[in-house]
Amino acid sequence: MKLITCILEDNECLAFLIGTHIYACQEIDKCFPNTMDLYLHTDDAVKTAMGEAYLSLCHATTIATPFTLENTTLKAPVPRPGSLRDAYAFRQHVATSRRNRGLEMIAEFDQFPVFYFSNHRAICGPGAVACMPKHFDKLDFELEVAIVIQKQGTNISASEADDYIAGYMIMNDISARTLQMEEMKLNLGPAKGKDFATAIGPCLVTADELEKYRVDPPAGHIGATYDLEMTCTVNEKLVSKGNLRDMDWTFAEIIERISYGVDIFPGDLIGSGTVGTGCFLELNGTGKLNDPSHEEQWLREGDQISLEVTGLGKLDNHIVKLKN
Repeated sequence: MKLITCILEDNECLAFLIGTHIYACQEIDKCFPNTMDLYLHTDDAVKTAMGEAYLSLCHATTIATPFTLENTTLKAPVPRPGSLRDAYAFRQHVATSRRNRGLEMIAEFDQFPVFYFSNHRAICGPGAVACMPKHFDKLDFELEVAIVIQKQGTNISASEADDYIAGYMIMNDISARTLQMEEMKLNLGPAKGKDFATAIGPCLVTADELEKYRVDPPAGHIGATYDLEMTCTVNEKLVSKGNLRDMDWTFAEIIERISYGVDIFPGDLIGSGTVGTGCFLELNGTGKLNDPSHEEQWLREGDQISLEVTGLGKLDNHIVKLKN
């Protein structure tokens, strides 16, 4: 299934997305949940019934809907996650970013997947991303994929962890790099440099939709791995290209680490971390290393950012500047 949270007739609701057409879940069956939060907490029988209804709609030729992506406002598919963690799972991004700062690759990367907490109350979907003036001092995108958890658990093994994933979506971890680097000199963070906006969307895609893209995980690792091309354009110019299959730690292994000694809950959001070449911080560093006169690029007011991932759609955002 592809599920969205959208505004239909002035009400926020959960809907099926089929092509560009939108079907409110409760218009299909009154027993279906009307919000993403209710969907994530519902039992497997209801989710199965929704999947069957979705497939029927995909093959139907007579069920019309007045709602499409062109005339409907999309919200973040998970508008109010219970928590937000972001991992650091792509070796290329980590190694290149460290090299650009004159540092060796850190050995601990291969020992366990690391993550940090961000602000789960600063989630946005497609559309405007509002930033304060200080954020524009080296404002950056981050090209990622995120998962959302669908059932509670603790001490989850990687071999079982994929069952806890409700679905996948694109994630843009908007970052104010100057604020981030200043605070990390104190050996804490990232926090303030990242807590003002994280964009996700456009839809939540369940794993069955991605099965045709499934590939073997990296050698020595376990968990679902998908061959999904990831790109970012800024003002219609391609700036980043990578692939989700290049995650060196799988989401299953990240869940195992996160759930060690603590519960995870339906609605918890987990990001993959930045794909290789997936932010201006890395791209500018590589450019400077190769050519000291390289002109850095950062996000500016009015910029249009489009993140696209095979099977997950395209997340479009634009940058808006707030007053002090």
